[in-house]
Amino acid sequence: MQKSIIPQALSPAQVEQFFGIPTGTLANLRWRREGPRFFRSLSRKVIYKTSDIQAWLFSSPVQTRDSIGRSGGHE
Repeated sequence: MQKSIIPQALSPAQVEQFFGIPTGTLANLRWRREGPRFFRSLSRKVIYKTSDIQAWLFSSPVQTRDSIGRSGGHE
């Protein structure tokens, strides 16, 4: 089995390919100034850093009863 190597800079289509976030959702988030950080190249193309996508995805975990018990929280 071959591992996928994710580039450090991604287009919206690549974000969808690697992370499953639809390009339309990314466009809406950019318009609302929400979501992961993005950059515009000199040619006005949108670019995301892989680390920014990952940081955004993991910034708001959903707490479950099982995860609270493991992390030392109140049950």
